[in-house]
Amino acid sequence: MSQQNLTSLTEFILMGVTRQPELQIPLFGVFLIIYTITVVGNLGMIILTQVDSRLHTPMYFFIKHLAFIDLGNSTVICPKMLANFVVDQNTISYYACATQLAFFLMFIISEFFILSAMAYDRYSAICNPLLYNVIMSQRRRHVLVGIPYLYSTFQALMFTVKIFTSTFCSSNVINHFYCDDLPLLLLLCSNAREIQLLIILFSALNLLSSLLVVLVSYILILIAIFRMHSAEGRKKAFSTCGSHLTVVVVFYGSLLFMYTQPKSTHSFDTDKMASVFYTLVIPMLNPLIYSFRNKEVKNAFYRVFKNQCKFCI
Repeated sequence: MSQQNLTSLTEFILMGVTRQPELQIPLFGVFLIIYTITVVGNLGMIILTQVDSRLHTPMYFFIKHLAFIDLGNSTVICPKMLANFVVDQNTISYYACATQLAFFLMFIISEFFILSAMAYDRYSAICNPLLYNVIMSQRRRHVLVGIPYLYSTFQALMFTVKIFTSTFCSSNVINHFYCDDLPLLLLLCSNAREIQLLIILFSALNLLSSLLVVLVSYILILIAIFRMHSAEGRKKAFSTCGSHLTVVVVFYGSLLFMYTQPKSTHSFDTDKMASVFYTLVIPMLNPLIYSFRNKEVKNAFYRVFKNQCKFCI
């Protein structure tokens, strides 16, 4: 890292979600509840899919990794955000900011492609039911999960290194509630344009490529469903895809809302609200969607709970 960065810039000031003092305590309570539900829900989903043998299927393998990503994404941001609500100056150290940016990018990029892998899994289950276990073998499942992790790690390190080896200007105020790439670019005196173009290019690539896989998968799923002669079969197929489709619509909808805002109305305040949604609210909603809409998860919870009660007695 450059000598100037190490000697003259040791910390950043985060502006937070709002500048209104009267909202600090209520927002602290709201986000504490959101984070608590997120941790309990996603950690519970990870444990449940691990300990219940009936959930050792390809679909729940991907759900487990989605829960891990959501838990990581929220944990990278929320604890520091909660601490900033109750302190006078919302500061974050230089290296902590770099670490937060790297992990945030890794988790958010991974989520794109895990959702794509889950769409492909649903396509395989509905369009090729007889070959499903062969197609979604253990090796292929690990490849479909491993590649997103490796790709997202590469991209996160690339952008973090590029930003934090560039020269920062005198200002250290980040107009956000966590260290994100675009607000950090406004503080750079060098390489900002080059890094911004790379961010736009890779963001478009991540969004469009993953969304294309999801759309193609669901188009083929719909064609297969409409060809089914049994109403019961169609109903079962729709219920199989319902939870994942809900998660996809919520996740991509929030991102598309942020990226398609007109320049005249676009602002960092709008970005903050969208960021709150896809970094804190969506990780809380995902395990709730998969548990409330899924009888297998409910039954697994009752089985584990029942076994634990017998063990305690």
